[in-house]
Amino acid sequence: MPTAPLKLLVLGAHPDDAELCAGGLINRYRAAGHTVKMISVTCGDIGHHEMSGPPLAARRRQEAAASAAVCGAESAVWNHPDAHLLPTLELRWQIIREIRTFAPDLVLTHRTNDYHPDHRAVGQAVQDASYLVTVPNVVRETPILKRDPVVAFLPDRFTRPNVLRADVIVDITPQVEKIVDMLCCHVSQVFEWLPFNQGIQDQLPPDAAGRRAWLRGWFLNYVRPRAERYREALVAQYGPARGKMIEACEMFEISEYATQLDAAARERLFGPSIVG
Repeated sequence: MPTAPLKLLVLGAHPDDAELCAGGLINRYRAAGHTVKMISVTCGDIGHHEMSGPPLAARRRQEAAASAAVCGAESAVWNHPDAHLLPTLELRWQIIREIRTFAPDLVLTHRTNDYHPDHRAVGQAVQDASYLVTVPNVVRETPILKRDPVVAFLPDRFTRPNVLRADVIVDITPQVEKIVDMLCCHVSQVFEWLPFNQGIQDQLPPDAAGRRAWLRGWFLNYVRPRAERYREALVAQYGPARGKMIEACEMFEISEYATQLDAAARERLFGPSIVG
């Protein structure tokens, strides 16, 4: 009897967070025929140096939809203002409704120690919602889940107060081109805001092919430190020959506040048919 497709829910703070942090796993899930939904909790309406407000939010919503279409994922951008997010009861209830309605097998979100307050707020709200998705007297109008999904934290490079624990590590080298294609859809960010914010506008080529090549190089430079930090884990998982060569990887820490990743869940959610 064929098994039902898995459901992956990514709750990021901004419209490009899912691709940047988990584009490899997203594309692996989609290639295996599983369902993926990418949610931006904020509308991204301040992330630019020339645009802001509703026009920028509308643009970023379109970019998010185009990016998701590259791999056939679902996309949603909520209306919370960028840089204003707090882990309020309202946000907690909204996340509970979403998790109950979508019924994911795996949820990815930010850690609560992160440079961006929106990232921290989303991570805190998901943590606060995790157990409550099973409690009937909370958000009564939306039927409960009988069991929490597995919740995992997206990769980051922060070290204080704690370094991300790599409970699962994935070689995403085969997915790099697809990730870059998805990121290319976020024109306002990767070709406008990011170069301005990082003071590298003079590096940006004028033509589309040149810009894509530039973004590919930028992305590899962005993810390469992850591989170096977790090199021993990559070698242990993939063997010395492959593990020492991997430049692009994603790693995920399993939240203690939801269903734990036992051997059966690890095989189902991160087994060879998905992560390779």
